Amino acid sequence: MLKSLFNWKVLLNLVLAIGVFVGLVYLTFRWLEYHTNHGQEVPVPNVMNKSVHDAVKILEDAGLDYEVDSAAYNPKYRPLQVLKVYPSPGSRVKDGRAIQLMVNPKSWAPVAIPDVINKYSGLAFQRLEQVGLKVSDTIYEPSIQKDAVLRILFKGNPIKPGTKIPRFSLVDVVVGSGPLRNISVPNVVGLTVKEAKMVIARNLFELGSVNHEDAGNDDSDIVYYQDPASGDIRDQGMQIDLWASKKTPAELRGKIDELNSIYRMKVDTTLPPIRYEEVPYVHEPVFTEPAPIVPQKKEMPKQEPAKSGTSATKTPAEKPKADATPAAQTQDKPKAKKVIN
Repeated sequence: MLKSLFNWKVLLNLVLAIGVFVGLVYLTFRWLEYHTNHGQEVPVPNVMNKSVHDAVKILEDAGLDYEVDSAAYNPKYRPLQVLKVYPSPGSRVKDGRAIQLMVNPKSWAPVAIPDVINKYSGLAFQRLEQVGLKVSDTIYEPSIQKDAVLRILFKGNPIKPGTKIPRFSLVDVVVGSGPLRNISVPNVVGLTVKEAKMVIARNLFELGSVNHEDAGNDDSDIVYYQDPASGDIRDQGMQIDLWASKKTPAELRGKIDELNSIYRMKVDTTLPPIRYEEVPYVHEPVFTEPAPIVPQKKEMPKQEPAKSGTSATKTPAEKPKADATPAAQTQDKPKAKKVIN
């Protein structure tokens, strides 16, 4: 057994097998070294603060690949300026390694226009500011939707909700100022229903009921009657009812007269006009407080002076009683007595 193991043929085959294995391992590592550029490293060039076009050219000349990513826009830096490099400049990397460049974008990231159509203007302004848009001008336009947003304009053109524009862009908002008062109703008799709808909408009125003679729903029918009538004074936003048919208004004279008897009020001009007389205005009596009564002072009776050359004595007069009448006072008045010498 051992003798056959150490036979020269067996040993020769064993040596050949080992040689082939070692050769394959050597060739494999050499191939990997060549494929991965083992031992061939290049320094990362410094492309900080350069424009992305210059940075890409420098990296390509150095045999390096690149990946460009944009950061949040910063107005302090130039558009497309390289803000960050990974791996950092000076690091040694293999030839063909991809270098990541963080670049400042040209402008702010785009934002979508919020859906604020037909919403209250105060709420719409808040929504626009929340997404980073600024309202430049507020334009008021007659509409039955008072204080509601009708349209949003970007650079003078209407823009639909969901459209993306750069952040912090200026937009104009069209707001309804309310309906106009006391305007004339347009005439749509003789037009098709489709044309009448356009005229009504253009004059900011509302379409009411559309009565088709054949109970259909064909917009090509001709309008032969409308209520209110053309020329009537109404406010914008009022409804206009239509009657339509395949026939022309001239062919439906009887139907029109019937509708006039229902929707048109006749005024009898044979009656005399009503005269209104003014009722005289009666002033209400004004009551004033009576003036206070001032009590009068009572005068005392005067004594007659005595005649010269005579001596007379006068008896004192009696005081009149408080409840005595003027007549009684006259009777009780003392008389002067004469003394005869």
